[in-house]
Amino acid sequence: MNPTVQISLDLTNIDEALETASMAKRAGVDWLEAGTPLILAEGLHGVRRLHEAFPDTPIVADLKTMDGGYLEAEMMARAGATHVVVMARAHEETIKCVVEAGRDFGVKVMGDNLGCPDMVAGAERLEALGCDYVIHHIGYDQRRGLAAQGRRKPSPMDQLQEVVDAVEVPVQAVGGLSLEQAVRCPALGAPLVVLGAPLTIDAEAFKTAEGDLEDSLRLICEKVHGYGTGEADRQSPGHPG
Repeated sequence: MNPTVQISLDLTNIDEALETASMAKRAGVDWLEAGTPLILAEGLHGVRRLHEAFPDTPIVADLKTMDGGYLEAEMMARAGATHVVVMARAHEETIKCVVEAGRDFGVKVMGDNLGCPDMVAGAERLEALGCDYVIHHIGYDQRRGLAAQGRRKPSPMDQLQEVVDAVEVPVQAVGGLSLEQAVRCPALGAPLVVLGAPLTIDAEAFKTAEGDLEDSLRLICEKVHGYGTGEADRQSPGHPG
């Protein structure tokens, strides 16, 4: 899989999501994610609006499915999603149902190992049950809760190499990555780079981050897309030239 940039639209308003998506596409982002907050706020309507506005762009519906797998995947596929997300901690029948729906409706299935006691084993389970991608994910609440206790925040980078080595499907690292960590992911064998909080989304307000986000995204996209071509070595994000 070629290095790919996905933006997580973890917003609560479809108009803001569409505006941010337009900016991201101008900057070179490849995939759009209807984040869980957006799906909670706007439901199928939000996914449908994204698909209508960007019909040729892959759209990930981050449902975090735990049950009712076939129906949820079918509904999102009919609304225009190209990828759906199921959790590793769901029952294996749920994961199988999502995979079956993916095949029936032409959408790819991303399996998320959030909360697994053994993150590597969770990734292996997802691949074995037919998921097309693995999301190696350290959760929002986990990161914030441990930080509030004065403890080190875990990072998906901690075990990313182990997860990549354990599966054959493409891997995505999610969970509070810094800019430098995000652009390193392809070099570690995780070609699908997701940009969300805190890089593009304010993690406190669930609003689009302030500042010159478009230029920052453009530099990140150039860095990720240039991986393996030599271009990635000539320009560092935030330090053009």
